[in-house]
Amino acid sequence: MMPILLIPLLPLVGFLIVGIFWPYFKGKGHYIALPLVIGSWAIATMEFFKSFTDPPQITFVYDWIRSGHLDIGISLQYDHLAAIMLFMVTTVAMLVHLYTVGYMHGDSGYDRFFSYISLFTFSMIMLVLSDNLVEMFIFWEAVGLCSYLLIVHWYERRPSWLAANKAFIMNRVGDFGFLLGIFLTYTVFGSVRFADIFPAVSAHLHQTVNIASAFNGSVNIPVLDLIALLLFLGAVGKSAQIPLHPWLPDAMEGPTPISALIHAATMVTAGVFMIARMNPLYNAAPMALHVVAWTGALTAIVAATIALTQPDIKKIIAYSTMSQLGYMVMVCGLGGYGAGIFHLLTHGAFKALLFLGAGSVIHSLSGEQDVFRMGGLRKYVGLTFVTMLIGSLALSGIPPFAGYYSKDLILVTAYQQGPFGQMLWLIGVLTAVLTAFYSFRLLFLVFWGKERFHSEGSGHAVHPHESPLTMTIPLVLLSIAAIVAGWAGEHYGVLEYLAQELPLPKGNPAAGSLSEDALKGLSIAVGVFGIFVAWAFYGRASTIPATLAKGFPFFYKISLFKWYFDELYDLVFVRTSFLIGRLFWQELDKGVIDGIVNGVAAFFRNSGLGLRRYQTGQLQNYAMVMAIGVFGLVAFYLVFNRL
Repeated sequence: MMPILLIPLLPLVGFLIVGIFWPYFKGKGHYIALPLVIGSWAIATMEFFKSFTDPPQITFVYDWIRSGHLDIGISLQYDHLAAIMLFMVTTVAMLVHLYTVGYMHGDSGYDRFFSYISLFTFSMIMLVLSDNLVEMFIFWEAVGLCSYLLIVHWYERRPSWLAANKAFIMNRVGDFGFLLGIFLTYTVFGSVRFADIFPAVSAHLHQTVNIASAFNGSVNIPVLDLIALLLFLGAVGKSAQIPLHPWLPDAMEGPTPISALIHAATMVTAGVFMIARMNPLYNAAPMALHVVAWTGALTAIVAATIALTQPDIKKIIAYSTMSQLGYMVMVCGLGGYGAGIFHLLTHGAFKALLFLGAGSVIHSLSGEQDVFRMGGLRKYVGLTFVTMLIGSLALSGIPPFAGYYSKDLILVTAYQQGPFGQMLWLIGVLTAVLTAFYSFRLLFLVFWGKERFHSEGSGHAVHPHESPLTMTIPLVLLSIAAIVAGWAGEHYGVLEYLAQELPLPKGNPAAGSLSEDALKGLSIAVGVFGIFVAWAFYGRASTIPATLAKGFPFFYKISLFKWYFDELYDLVFVRTSFLIGRLFWQELDKGVIDGIVNGVAAFFRNSGLGLRRYQTGQLQNYAMVMAIGVFGLVAFYLVFNRL
């Protein structure tokens, strides 16, 4: 019990110590935070290898809410899925902590930054270990809060707090659906614990819920599909799926270590993890699975098309992350939860490598992020170049690198699911071509060709240099993982290990005309083709990109301006909200409410001004008024007395 409890407890202690006393550390906060997260990683690693033979366990921590039939406790569910997720999360967190020592050196918020990444590590670990939906939701929100705090680390910069607000608000949209899904789950199952929900799924297969519809009056929806869709809405926000994805590229305004930790390897994968954790529910919700699969496929291809033309090195990798998350969600929608988690693990290695490599490039160029102001860097930052080359090959799905094994498994799984799966497979193959192209476009623009980083318009000279050991050691270790993780996973039983809880769907090898070997060969071929096209465009002097941009301006602008999602949301939601706010302010608040209040005041003020004219202070005027009054009363009496 105690080792499992120590995995989240150690980062929490690091957060409390550094977070409370950070003004006194004076840039030495890593002496507390780093050893504690290393301890958490060591325990998670030992427990991971023990879990190959040990049975799953639930560690009860304490009762939290007990009211009537509602019984919610804080417990740690440690099974194969949690074990392999914790191994990945703590490994990346440990390397990012080490990398941060060099990258953030001298930053005014250095110790505060370490306290927040320790809090994030604790929150993500607890999310993975949750044994009920309410506990998961609490730490789901906690990682969102940490994301906000870390994106806005440089809060004096306007883009940072705008990006943080955008991430926080868009995630709340998805989280509202997640919360409704929890409410409906409790209403249907009478519990929020996974151990109570999953065995009872079969009893509610034919239960429906009546939903009011603006078109048909009302419609009956299977209740399990509705629960799965509401929970998936939370995953759409957290894992940056269409249409709640625009926050992820903007989140690159935060420091690069956070891009690697939160927005590549851990937090954004929480949605995929949630779908895999809730797989018994999703298996009983076929309509929801179709929505999940299509959402992932469209996200994968749209994000890949956007990454083709972006100039910011971190945003290119961010859209790559979004696209790869689409792969994971797509295969989960086909029932291939194990394939999705396997790609999540390999992706965590090579995408963290690419983000940290991008940070090393930015560090070497004193903050420059525009790939068109780089070029020829491989002779200055050779180690960074080699590690990013390994990451790009892994991302492109070239063997023997990690991405080949997991992406190949996704594509083969999709193809063998019949016509529906083959439609998604085709989208996946097209995405694979684009992935290889934009990955090596980045590599060629940054490390090949003419040096474009000199003081052209920058006002100061730039002297590229390799990063310190605290930054390059994590790059080397992640490079090793990007090389061997896929091969080790396939040949040393990780897939079989995952299959004990997340079996792959039963595919039909005869579902199409292509054999499994042919599918694997095609996967390699499209990756190589994408790399070759990138070399033809950017690996040598070429006018092809400019010619295509001028020849197809519509498609070029669609990609460059990110399919105009931001502009659409600005028009439909932001400007509309401001318009409604102004209408309420000008017409209702100022026109009606203020009009009534000010009108009453004006009435009594004007009445007082009118009556004041009769207060002259002259005795004869008062006597005359009294005489007129007496005369009027007598006349009134005489007239009415006669009547």
